[in-house]
Amino acid sequence: MLRNLTKVTVLPFMLGILMFSPASEETYDFTHYATDGTSLDYSVALPDETEEVPFVFNPTPLTGKNYTGFKEALAFKESRGDYLTINSFGYLGKYQFGASTLDLLGITDGSEFLADPLLQEQAFLLNASRNKWVLRRDIKRFEGRWIAGVRVTESGILAAAHLAGPGSVKKFLRSGGEIGFADAFGTNIRSYMKRFSGYDVSNVKAVKYPSINKSTASL
Repeated sequence: MLRNLTKVTVLPFMLGILMFSPASEETYDFTHYATDGTSLDYSVALPDETEEVPFVFNPTPLTGKNYTGFKEALAFKESRGDYLTINSFGYLGKYQFGASTLDLLGITDGSEFLADPLLQEQAFLLNASRNKWVLRRDIKRFEGRWIAGVRVTESGILAAAHLAGPGSVKKFLRSGGEIGFADAFGTNIRSYMKRFSGYDVSNVKAVKYPSINKSTASL
């Protein structure tokens, strides 16, 4: 059946060539254009036979190794970046703040905090500023060293302080990694120092007593 259809297709094509070719008294032999003896059995995969390559979606924000990249990567680890998240232990928002940390920053209304993304971003920056103040000497002393198999960086220290508090990070650094900390989910200081190392967080200023009521810091 395909053989016959092919002949029907080829012959009009060749006739078209004759129509637009200069007039000639020569006789043309088209027998060599025949498809007799040619295999035209082609197999084309149907859509359901085509191999599907699974699409892998990585929702981690690709924002570079700057402050924005740092906070967004940390937020993704904490809550998948969801401002409205409350975990099973009562930690709130995109960065999973506890009530005691929010109190230190002058934030007392958890519902208001959850409903205000800008407030959450301000709280993260202020808390990082406070942690940087508490750990300023340790950052200067240990940055660039290797502790517990992890190269110490300023961003790694600040991330670990967000997880465990600056006091726990001091103990970890000053004990050479012997004194550690893990949260209720088993996440420890070492893993945060490794995961969030190498970001440029130089714009985070060390502030002894940061408060949301005093903040004029830009995000």
